[in-house]
Amino acid sequence: MSKKKILIIEDEFELCMLLKLHFLEKGYEVEMAYNLKDGKEKVKTYNPDIVFLDNNLPDGLGWNFVPEISDFNPAIRINLMTGVMPDDKSLSDNLNLYIMMKPLSKKELDLSLSFANNDYPDQD
Repeated sequence: MSKKKILIIEDEFELCMLLKLHFLEKGYEVEMAYNLKDGKEKVKTYNPDIVFLDNNLPDGLGWNFVPEISDFNPAIRINLMTGVMPDDKSLSDNLNLYIMMKPLSKKELDLSLSFANNDYPDQD
């Protein structure tokens, strides 16, 4: 069985590397992009199962890219990482979207992976 693929779209290199190392330890294949332009290309060429998408990128807002990801492949699980809760109510209609507030914790990262794998752990 092939590994699930994660795409990280995040402009902070250090955070990107920390996320990548965490996901590699969990057994995922990982690619990275540092802006929306490259992220859009990698969504199409890499075809990830899960996307970790920063909201505030140098060339735009991640939440504006969510519908495009969903249109390309409705099965992709999207984890929007943000410091400010988006006010776009249409995002709440996307069942494959999980909004993660920064700063991130390993527990929240693992929880988002559980949801992406349809493995819903007990939350304490």
